Amino acid sequence: MDAAIQLTGLAKTYGRRRGLTGLTLDVHHGEIFGYLGPNGAGKSTTIRLLLDLIRPSAGTARVLGLDPRADAVALHRRIGYLAGDFVVDGRQTVRECLRFLANLRGNGGAARIGELAERLDLDLTARIRSLSKGNRQKVGLVQAFMHSPELLILDEPTSGLDPLVQHTFLDLVREARAAGQTVFMSSHIMSEVQAVADRVGILREGALVALDSVEALRERAVRKVEITFAAPVSAEEFTVDGVSDLAVDGTVLRCRVSGSPDALVKAAARHTVTGLLSEEPDLEELFLTYYEGGAGHAA
Repeated sequence: MDAAIQLTGLAKTYGRRRGLTGLTLDVHHGEIFGYLGPNGAGKSTTIRLLLDLIRPSAGTARVLGLDPRADAVALHRRIGYLAGDFVVDGRQTVRECLRFLANLRGNGGAARIGELAERLDLDLTARIRSLSKGNRQKVGLVQAFMHSPELLILDEPTSGLDPLVQHTFLDLVREARAAGQTVFMSSHIMSEVQAVADRVGILREGALVALDSVEALRERAVRKVEITFAAPVSAEEFTVDGVSDLAVDGTVLRCRVSGSPDALVKAAARHTVTGLLSEEPDLEELFLTYYEGGAGHAA
């Protein structure tokens, strides 16, 4: 199999409303793929199509080399899935619920329940209905990870989790990749995807507007730059490619630089530079640009 997930021209419409428009995408085996977009962009629609929870209006999907519709039973045994709205029987205890799900799947997983619950600080004796949203989310994470599936499909996995548990979740994702598992993770939170993803796809209004590695996106991201010169400079000579929000106050120049800073550096080299400060590229701003429709296309 060339890819864990292969989507070709995948589309879904709801009457006059488009949920997904001609999505073509390959997710490689053993990678963590971050699927980013604001709420309503089509992330959950994509995931439901992958799992045959809804049917496409057009296009095709292959998951682990199988047809999500014709091979649904066999495929679901090989997948760990966390829904964005994870719901289970509230009358059960956490342990009862997880054991039931492990037995229902029929391919193990019960042996890891205790280990995962301890790492996520999840009380196995509590009744599901008594849990907070964050603790219910922990139950969802345990049931997704416990059988060490070939493919993890996680829809907004950190919703409701506190920062410490979010950190533990990211460790679990990294461990899954190290074990050869594939992770397809949707989110509208850039920072958590940036921390672990090998590649990122950005979805806007049902269409893929960017697809690249985190490193390549970082190269195109915005960085804040401050340059101090030995003598005053004029702003006009620094109006070069990639520079925006330019401001000069005597000997100090401040601006934002998108992509390569080469043109700015060459302009600065015509003067005596006494100080240079460049902040880490701001991927948040890059992603917001894609979200708002101001730039980009699928690469």
